Amino acid sequence: MKFIILAALLTGSPAPAASNVTPQQALTAIADEAQTGSLIVSKGDCLAVKIFSGSSYTHIAAVVEHDGEMLVYDSTGGAGVRKQSLGDYLTAQNDQTLHIFHPRNPLSPSRARRFQEHLESQLGRPYAIHHHLTGNRTAGLHCSEYVTDALIAADLLRAKQPPRVSPASLVVGILKAELYEPGAVVHLIRAPLEPPACANWCSRLWFDTKVCTRTCFSKLRGWFFCK
Repeated sequence: MKFIILAALLTGSPAPAASNVTPQQALTAIADEAQTGSLIVSKGDCLAVKIFSGSSYTHIAAVVEHDGEMLVYDSTGGAGVRKQSLGDYLTAQNDQTLHIFHPRNPLSPSRARRFQEHLESQLGRPYAIHHHLTGNRTAGLHCSEYVTDALIAADLLRAKQPPRVSPASLVVGILKAELYEPGAVVHLIRAPLEPPACANWCSRLWFDTKVCTRTCFSKLRGWFFCK
């Protein structure tokens, strides 16, 4: 399985089919197998990340299990470096395909502690992506730089220029080194809006307009604002 995904990343061939699920269904599936060090890689709409990284993989986040709760750490436009529950994170990832990767061997207590400590230490920093091209550090962090630094802090990998690591190149690296193995692949779908009980043409037209507007706004926000 991992070699199928690695070949897809390197050659552009189709990735394994994703299951269409709601965020709540995805939470149940992912929480059962996630662990500290698990990574969530998104295929979203963000044009900026696709252009800068040359990949359809647009985002990556790290998972930490803490006191029985799954927490997700990431860096994103508009919010910067943040921490959320797994459920809240999945709810925010509307209409995206998520590839989950897990450490081949569970992180030792020492590595898990260093991994989480680094993620916590960066909370609140702003988001930035322009330095992906130069490789120079800035006040801001992009998502794959943030996760790469946490993996380095846990002594799981090395990277000469973490700012130049993209979500796709990070996935290729962890699979080539056989540090990680793939888990679930899910495509998140919105719960459909309930049509009005009244079936007259005016209420139906208003309902269809709301659905169309919400869908268009969501796509435009994803393309240009990476949200």
